[in-house]
Amino acid sequence: MVRGAILPWALEGVSLGDEVLEVGPGYGATTDVLAESVPNLTAVEIDEGLAALLGDRYEGRSSVHIVQGDATALEFPDGRFSGAACFTMLHHVPTRALQDRLFSEVARVLEPGAAFVLGDSLASPELEAHHEGDTYNPLTPEDLSGRLSATGFSDVVVKTNEFGWVASARKAG
Repeated sequence: MVRGAILPWALEGVSLGDEVLEVGPGYGATTDVLAESVPNLTAVEIDEGLAALLGDRYEGRSSVHIVQGDATALEFPDGRFSGAACFTMLHHVPTRALQDRLFSEVARVLEPGAAFVLGDSLASPELEAHHEGDTYNPLTPEDLSGRLSATGFSDVVVKTNEFGWVASARKAG
């Protein structure tokens, strides 16, 4: 599904460049696909166990770097990346303020004009039930343009289908 539908839909007409940041790869379904399509990928995962799992999987592969860290406080210099991606994890960020801080941090570490592509599922009672005992704070596609613009992005495009949403934006400036 990730390889055949989600990423092609999300990345249609978008170039992430040569130095790409992935935020919140989780088990790495999107990491596997992104790693095949970009020259250099740095994935930042907050969960220590998942970061270790991905680190083991990509050990010895010089084009993929796995970093255990918090995307609301990225430890990269300003303008370090040519593009960024973030899929199916934003609903795990516990507050709107932290989601917006994540957007601001991604903007900070991107080059001016660099693309940010993100996506997640649409909110539903079924997904909420699936996240019992876990953080479930879904974003609404209607709010994305304003939120991304307020955190350093321009040219925001939001698409939805019956399952989810994707957005693409460019770092302003």
